[in-house]
Amino acid sequence: MTLMPWKKTEITTSSGVLPAVTPEVISASRSTDIPAFYSDWFMRRLEEGYSRWVNPFNRKSQFISFERMRAIVFWSKNPKPLMKHLEKLDQLGVAYYFQFTVNDYVADHGGALEPNVPPLESRIQTFQELSNRLGKHRVIWRFDPLILTEEINVERLLEKVKRVGDRLHPYTEKLVFSFVDIDRYAKVRNNLKAKGVKWLDFTPALMRETASGLVSLNQQWGLRLATCAEPLDLQELGIEPNKCIDDELLLRISNNDPALLKLFGVSDEVQTKLFDSPESTERTNKRPNLKDKGQRKECGCIISKDIGQYDTCPHLCSYCYANTSQKVVKKNMQSLQPGSDSILARSESKMLDEKKIKKSGR
Repeated sequence: MTLMPWKKTEITTSSGVLPAVTPEVISASRSTDIPAFYSDWFMRRLEEGYSRWVNPFNRKSQFISFERMRAIVFWSKNPKPLMKHLEKLDQLGVAYYFQFTVNDYVADHGGALEPNVPPLESRIQTFQELSNRLGKHRVIWRFDPLILTEEINVERLLEKVKRVGDRLHPYTEKLVFSFVDIDRYAKVRNNLKAKGVKWLDFTPALMRETASGLVSLNQQWGLRLATCAEPLDLQELGIEPNKCIDDELLLRISNNDPALLKLFGVSDEVQTKLFDSPESTERTNKRPNLKDKGQRKECGCIISKDIGQYDTCPHLCSYCYANTSQKVVKKNMQSLQPGSDSILARSESKMLDEKKIKKSGR
C-alpha cells in the first residue's frame, strides 16, 4: 500500500486563482537553511497561507497551500533567527522539530569548509537554548557530513565529534551522521577544488573504523546513533538507519494528532500502544508505505514537501550538494524579494506561465 498523493486545492494570489497541493508534512529545508536566512520570509508565507516552489530541473512553479499542514521539520546550522517565532509556531498547533547540524570544521583549511557558519560556541549555546525551550527529543544533533581531508584523519575527526558531543549530549536524544559522498556530486568536487581542499574517500573499512569510534564515544553519552541515507549497514554496531523526517517522532510530539494518525495509517486499536516495541512492529507491517520516493533509496524519510530552493544558502559550505557555486548563490541573494511567494525571486522568463499552470491543473 502506497501513501496517497497530496490533495489539490485552489489558492488566490495576486495573479488570480491557481491550483496548489496541500501536503500535511513540510520540510524546511534540505535545499537551503530557512531558519538561518529566511525565517521572516517563512513566517510571512505561513500567514499568507501558501508558498511557491520552483523546480530546479525544469523551472516550473508549484504552489503549496498550508491549509492541511500538520507538521514541519526544520533543517539548520543556525536556527537562532527563527527562535523569535517559536511562540507563533506553537500557536499554529502543528508538530515541529529541528535537525540541527553542529559540525566542527570552521577552523579547518583556512575556513574553506564552513566559511559563513557561526562560531562553534555560539551554535552550541543556540542548541542548548533551543533544547531547553522545546525538549531534547525535538532537537536532533547532526554531525553531517563526516569528511576526511589531508588535514582531518579519522582520529582528528573523532576528536571533533567528541568536542561537540561532550557539550551537546545532555540536550538531545540522537546523533545522526553520514559519510561525505563527494563522487556523487560534481558541484561538490568543483567547490572543494576551488577552495584547495584535498579530500580522502571513505572506504568501507574507514567507515567502519569511524563508526566504531563513534560507538566508543557514545558509551559516555547514551545517545541513539543513526546514519542518514547510508548504504553501509552498521546495525551490528548498534547504529540504526535514520528517518530524518520521522512519522514516529511527529506522532510523539503531536500527542497522536488525529490527522497525522490518519495520514500515517495508525488504527484506533494500536494508538494506546504506539510506542511499545512489539505492537509498534506489528503496526508498522499494517501501515501504508510512507517512504519518500523522491529521495534516494537509502533514505528512510517519510513523504514531505520541501519548500526550499537550491543555490540560496549563504553558509557556502564547500562540501554541500545544495549550492552550485558561490557566484550563483550571490546572484540569487541579490535578486531576492522579501515579499516574494518563493525564496527565488520571481522571473517570468524562467517560470511556467501561471495561466498555463491553471489550465493544466498541475
